Amino acid sequence: MKLTIIGASGHGRVVADIAVLCGYEEVEFLDDDPSINNCGRWPVVGASSLAQSVENDLFIAIGNAKIRKKMMEGSSDKKFPALIHPKAVVSPEAAVGSGTVVMAGAVVNPGARVGKGCIINTCASVDHDCMIEDFVHVSVGAHIAGAVRIGERTWIGAGATVSNSIAISQDCVIGAGAVVINDIEIKGVYIGMPARIMDKSKISWGGGGLLRPYNV
Repeated sequence: MKLTIIGASGHGRVVADIAVLCGYEEVEFLDDDPSINNCGRWPVVGASSLAQSVENDLFIAIGNAKIRKKMMEGSSDKKFPALIHPKAVVSPEAAVGSGTVVMAGAVVNPGARVGKGCIINTCASVDHDCMIEDFVHVSVGAHIAGAVRIGERTWIGAGATVSNSIAISQDCVIGAGAVVINDIEIKGVYIGMPARIMDKSKISWGGGGLLRPYNV
């Protein structure tokens, strides 16, 4: 089997590693940076525009949820596999959508529903009966307690915790280490313990700032 991955980054390299563990014998990358010739041991064979001509399976390994969504919806005729690391624990009573990756050490418990194009990162946990909507990223070591609903394109930062039965709006960023104990109904960046919305005037998206990687 062969897989073409869009996004020759560190994240893409992890996805490629999982793909091989899932049985793919050949991996290649597409990336729009012409200076990149390979991603780890795998070749970059061209730009993302070549995705339309790909006949094998396709995967979008890009952190930005809006771009991930646009690319998946723009290639709706392609097969996007769900990639689940052999050392992740996914209940047979859980569901994982197409184009989603579940990384090593992650846990997805019974009754949980993870949408398409999601990232359940290393050692993250999604407990029973959660609804993780499309293109959500649950970062490294984040923990989602039971019966939580997370809206489309939301990013849960590394080490964050979401308490039981919480609902979080779409297009939110929950900062690293934040603790969410109340429903979040307004799009925004939330930080702290308990998590509170951050003053937009204090958010820096550039210069290597804390929030720069979230790109929502």
